[in-house]
Amino acid sequence: MDFLSNTLYVVAATSLVVLVLYVYNQQQHGKKQHPIAGTLFNQLLNFHRLHDYMTDLATKYKTYRLITPFRNEVYTSDPANVEYILKTNFENYIKGTYHHDILKDLMGDGIFTVDGDKWREQRKISSYEFSTKVLRDFSSVIFRKNAVKLAHILSESADNNQSRDINVRLFQSTTFDHTPSYIYIYIIFFSYIYIQDLFMKTTLDSILKIAFGTDLDSMCGSSEEVVRFSNAFDGASALTLRRYVDITWKIKRLFNIGSEAKLKQNVKVVDEFVYKLIQTKTQQMHNRQHYFLLKKEDILSRFLQVNNTDSKYLRDIILNFIIAGKDSTSTAMTWFIYMLCKHPDIQNNVAVEIRKATNMRNDAMNVEEFANNVSEEALEKMQYLHATLTETLRLFPVVPVDAKMCFADDVLPDGYGVKKGDMVAYQPYAMGRMKFIWGDDAHEFKPERWLDQYGHFQPNSPFKFTAFQAGQRICLGREFAYRQMKIFSSILLGCFMFKLSDESKTAKYKTMLNLHIDGGLDIHVFNRFR
Repeated sequence: MDFLSNTLYVVAATSLVVLVLYVYNQQQHGKKQHPIAGTLFNQLLNFHRLHDYMTDLATKYKTYRLITPFRNEVYTSDPANVEYILKTNFENYIKGTYHHDILKDLMGDGIFTVDGDKWREQRKISSYEFSTKVLRDFSSVIFRKNAVKLAHILSESADNNQSRDINVRLFQSTTFDHTPSYIYIYIIFFSYIYIQDLFMKTTLDSILKIAFGTDLDSMCGSSEEVVRFSNAFDGASALTLRRYVDITWKIKRLFNIGSEAKLKQNVKVVDEFVYKLIQTKTQQMHNRQHYFLLKKEDILSRFLQVNNTDSKYLRDIILNFIIAGKDSTSTAMTWFIYMLCKHPDIQNNVAVEIRKATNMRNDAMNVEEFANNVSEEALEKMQYLHATLTETLRLFPVVPVDAKMCFADDVLPDGYGVKKGDMVAYQPYAMGRMKFIWGDDAHEFKPERWLDQYGHFQPNSPFKFTAFQAGQRICLGREFAYRQMKIFSSILLGCFMFKLSDESKTAKYKTMLNLHIDGGLDIHVFNRFR
């Protein structure tokens, strides 16, 4: 108790000193400042529910300020301010050295950490790659292939369980037959580790094939090397985010202790894995026999064709692609399944649309045949599915908060000033819950808010729906991500019905760079018969 009392005393005293210095500084500065909503220590105390804590603050103030020993932090949910930061005065709100220092050990000099010429160069190359028909067609084939593989894993799990006692939840093969629509025969139970692990593995397989042209097949019995990479990547992500609220992280890094020692170990594992893939691909490209046999559809091969770059540069670029593709889609898909379980009527509406768009028959059809019906034309017809995915991202954006650094003193559209060196962040998680943006039903899950009177998807302002950023840094992989999610969703929901094992339980997030579900998702999966 003495230790706890002393700790709280130190926190309180430090907060008071910071507050006094802040007030003095504002008196000297003379400009109207955003209201103070708390300090860095409030964030630390609420770290386990950080985004909900910041949503509570955003409900009181559209834009507010948290003070720290080193800088002021401005957080906004005001679309006018967001547009100004991301578009109107884009050049004044940069990643800066503050964010670069925090992120560089994991993300290096990739597109998510740099500004200026480095950012423009990577943005130009990446923009071209994402716009090519080669990558679009190549990625669609990979997504469809891995979605089918995921469906087969579910089927194999069923076969392995069919000999067990009837009280054990079972699962029947994913072959469609003439069984009447009112019969649901078998159920399979997935522990949270299994279902979330499968989503993580299938997106990892997809993005590594697209990025490196490498088939790791982690869904079907991961090698120890792949497991180590995935675990190290997740650990590094969580520890990197913690740097934002740990004022001692540089000291820990200097002495290689505590969380920084763990981060260093994790990054080493990630680097060994990525550099090995780069080395293998480089050797193949330099081997004349391999060069002419390679299709060169993956991103790394295409970079090696046009750029004579070193391994570190390639590591940073490709790892940023993996960061964008690995966690984002699997995280969004997990929340998507969770919300469909919470709203079975919406789940049924999505399934009906999928079956109609793919011309699904009632007679026998295996997974491959069904997947072949998931064409670009069929995906385009799935307007309600697109709206439901978007509604999921409104409430559960993969990146819940995104921060910039103010390069020079400025005044935001709301009339309040920000200073050079201030951290200025917009909050996709909080913004998705703001009634002044979405109306009184902001907390409700309503895909219909995205549809017009004819049932066609209607996008909203990217400065209100900020899940994919906006302005010059708008996510290049937005359509890429939607395509992957729609292909996986259509195949899974065409075959299965999902239900939470405990319908009274509310999923919670784990505070990381991305909005993972803490503890995974514990569900039942039913076979669909129509």
